[in-house]
Amino acid sequence: MKTMTKGANALPLNTIIDGDCIEAMNALPEASIDLIFADPPYNLQLRGDLHRPDNSKVDAVDNDWDQFASFAVYDKFTREWLKAARRLLKPNGAIWVIGSYHNIFRVGAALQDQGFWILNDVVWRKANPMPNFRGKRFTNAHETMIWAGKDETSKYTFNYEALKALNEGIQMRSDWVLPICNGHERLKDEAGDKAHPTQKPESLLHRILVGSTNPGDVILDPFFGTGTTGAVAKMLGRDFIGIEREEAYRKVAQKRIDAVRKFDKEALQTTTSKRSEPRVPFGQLVERGMLRPGEELYSLNGRYSAKVRADGTLIGNEIKGSIHQVGAAYEKAPSCNGWTYWCYKKDGKRVPIDILRQQIRAEMAN
Repeated sequence: MKTMTKGANALPLNTIIDGDCIEAMNALPEASIDLIFADPPYNLQLRGDLHRPDNSKVDAVDNDWDQFASFAVYDKFTREWLKAARRLLKPNGAIWVIGSYHNIFRVGAALQDQGFWILNDVVWRKANPMPNFRGKRFTNAHETMIWAGKDETSKYTFNYEALKALNEGIQMRSDWVLPICNGHERLKDEAGDKAHPTQKPESLLHRILVGSTNPGDVILDPFFGTGTTGAVAKMLGRDFIGIEREEAYRKVAQKRIDAVRKFDKEALQTTTSKRSEPRVPFGQLVERGMLRPGEELYSLNGRYSAKVRADGTLIGNEIKGSIHQVGAAYEKAPSCNGWTYWCYKKDGKRVPIDILRQQIRAEMAN
């Protein structure tokens, strides 16, 4: 077991805590968690068994942990675990909560009442949903996730560029088409039945953790189940704490996590957002002599040129301004990224000026 900090404030990292989620959370040190992923009971309010057209019984969620006497009882439970969760989050921490139409709207209201600041709701569209056997409603083909900061001022983690890279260079949207757990990923118990009725796919947690955490962050899952959060966290180099009161689930989860191989450090790195990189003014290149006043710059397409001025602006064809303004004027465009538009000549070859900016950033990092 890995622990962090000392004495009473020690965190039981990478362990599964046996117990009630609220009591266990209240026993952990305040402001110690970077991200919480919560998959609470859905309170499905099932009325009798559900059967397929061939009269075979559907393996539905009818476990004791999903049974609540009334909406009022469920709401009280929701408020209590959310209060405990918010106490644990660091000032810039965040939470993800997943649910179905049975509970997610009640949870969303409780989140706002507790002071959380909702950032997005994300629809998980199931690529292979369970059919609607009775034919009296639409096929329930999605679940909703709420992503929220601890409060309105939280500087939460959002790895925009990493998610864009994960999506083949296209900005990640708030509707995610991913399959439900099946095949080799679906865990079975000793009798060959589903180990957990609502096991989440690793692809879902992979996207959440890559997008909203960094290696070394601490992730809490207060409804740990069979340990999808822990397995993906270990694989991605994050630390986790799981809370699960059902012994059968804990055994399956621990066996699963023990078998996970952690990625090497290089593989854990993700594409960083340009906004998170240190700002380097173009004038700094001139101040440091990396480019000289009067030196000629050339557009990447070779059609235009401009001269560097002592104050870090450019002049060309009666146009004066920043590297961005002059580039935009030449191209008759509303905007232009001058760093990728302009090149300087070195040994007779055109080299993007962004190479010089990256050199300065590398120095700042060291």
